[in-house]
Amino acid sequence: CVLSFGEAGDGAVGYLVGEENRGLEYMFTMMNNARLAIGIEGVGVAEHAYQHARAYAGERIQGQVPGADGKPVPATIDRHPDVQRMLLSMRARTEATRALAYYTGAALDIARHHSDPEIRAQKQALVDMLIPVVKAWSTDSGIDVANTAVQVFGGAGYIEESGAPQFLRDVRIAAIYEGTNGIQALDLVGRKIARDGGAAAQALVAEMRALDTDLGEHSDIEDLNIIQEALQKAIGALEEATAWVVETYPKSPDSVASGAVPYLELMGTTTGGWLMARAALAAHKRLSGGEDSPFLREKMRSSRFFADQILIRAPVLAATVTRGWAAVMRESATGP
Repeated sequence: CVLSFGEAGDGAVGYLVGEENRGLEYMFTMMNNARLAIGIEGVGVAEHAYQHARAYAGERIQGQVPGADGKPVPATIDRHPDVQRMLLSMRARTEATRALAYYTGAALDIARHHSDPEIRAQKQALVDMLIPVVKAWSTDSGIDVANTAVQVFGGAGYIEESGAPQFLRDVRIAAIYEGTNGIQALDLVGRKIARDGGAAAQALVAEMRALDTDLGEHSDIEDLNIIQEALQKAIGALEEATAWVVETYPKSPDSVASGAVPYLELMGTTTGGWLMARAALAAHKRLSGGEDSPFLREKMRSSRFFADQILIRAPVLAATVTRGWAAVMRESATGP
């Protein structure tokens, strides 16, 4: 591959694209689209890794479980509790990141095509805030899911012929190119949250709280009650962390930067949990209306799992954002 800059002729010829001094602005139009696409890449690899691991777990016989007569019988590994946990974790994470990508894509369509300019502006602010979350949270989740797929395969997962390592290699680069996930987090707290005073985040939280009201109408349903409780705590944690970012950034941007990655994870986890809760409520309404399908029942199950084991971590992430900077910012006696 050779780059030529006009050495053989009259020199290089450059063409101005658009207006002078607006090149970076133009580039970010491409970058935002690419970052959304990379997030969806993370979702795609996660889904493939999950399907691959689930198929293997349904075929691999190892250990025993009680049979119908109470006597131990050989079992496929997907009948063992920890493997069930891993598979459900993979599925719940994939469903949540997919829902976030869909939600952001729908907001992007409204931002471009709605007849009301005020609504277009509101949705564009939402899209601008969520694109770094889609890119970073979805690819980080994709890496976790692909890594779990290797674990489900056990020793076989470390062997190339299993196919499991390929997913991990494929998705690992997604956290690096089109801006590393750390850069996405800095973009979120600096150019999005701090710049607009948290307005876009507050608008998103208001939408989340509307669902909380709807969930409260079904408090007699255990799954929805548990999901609502976890969602309430997560929303509160996101509000607390966002207020801290807005207040602290003008005085100490480095302190906020040190907690940028956990803040992005908090926003992804809370938004993903909200979308999973919304899906659970829709599934419940269809089930209670007489419709019965494995898909709807499993949607309730994965949403409950997400609330129990992933969304429940939101308050800890908020504490990491608001308190974790102290040790990071302290001068080291021996170097980083």
